Amino acid sequence: MTTVGIATGAGRGMGLACAQRLAGAVDALLLVDRDESVTAVAKELAAGDGGTFVEPFVLDVTDGDGLSRLASRVGDLGTLRAVAHAAGISPTMADWRRIFTVDLIGTAMLAEALRPLTTAGTAMVCFASMAPILMITDPHPAADAVLDDPLDEDFLDRIHDVLGPAVEDSGLAYSWAKRGVQRFAQREAVRVGPLGGRVCSLSPGIIDTPQGRQEAETQSVMRTLVEQTPLGRVGQADDVADVVAFLLSDQARFLTGTDILVDGGICAAVRGPGATS
Repeated sequence: MTTVGIATGAGRGMGLACAQRLAGAVDALLLVDRDESVTAVAKELAAGDGGTFVEPFVLDVTDGDGLSRLASRVGDLGTLRAVAHAAGISPTMADWRRIFTVDLIGTAMLAEALRPLTTAGTAMVCFASMAPILMITDPHPAADAVLDDPLDEDFLDRIHDVLGPAVEDSGLAYSWAKRGVQRFAQREAVRVGPLGGRVCSLSPGIIDTPQGRQEAETQSVMRTLVEQTPLGRVGQADDVADVVAFLLSDQARFLTGTDILVDGGICAAVRGPGATS
């Protein structure tokens, strides 16, 4: 049996770090990114000693036809084993509509395309964020109900209706989109569990990546959060990729339908019982 892995957002940052972990864990690895530079990444990983077949796949995760081609390629290569879905955009990169489209709708589209390939041992990790924990403090059942149907053709209008104009703030939109990813992983775990598949979400804290540094340049609150981090430092892409590698491995075979927070303790310090006022 040829095992196949997928790493999205594999051109840089956490997606690249995840791709590096998967290169030695599967027989064939597809590196997905909308940037052509992922081709060079694939060549570099293929030249390693792991013996994994590595192939670039230039794709926007919101492209339905492209996702169908991706699923078809996985089927040609073998059996889907592991998916590290790190592709996404942050508040400074786009407006609220694009953030929801890429971060939440794109996640649901990818999962829908790959679901028919799920079998015993298939595992998927969808990247969320600590942002919902820090930014969304009050229950909002109406918004959650909309988030739980991200592929509805009127999704963007519906989420705007329930959250109001405030959701046009890209930071708030990002928090709600990533909350949607966390909830999606729970629902997807229930769907694929009978097939033998597992799905978790992973919520990074402040991580030293190109995208993270771009956010830090414009959001002073991030510097404050780093100062409050119990572990006293910014996270590295490898800190996250190591957890992803575990979640996708057989060692995590009974772990599904949950969110894993990898934030150095920021949320505990700010929102937990040890938080200072």
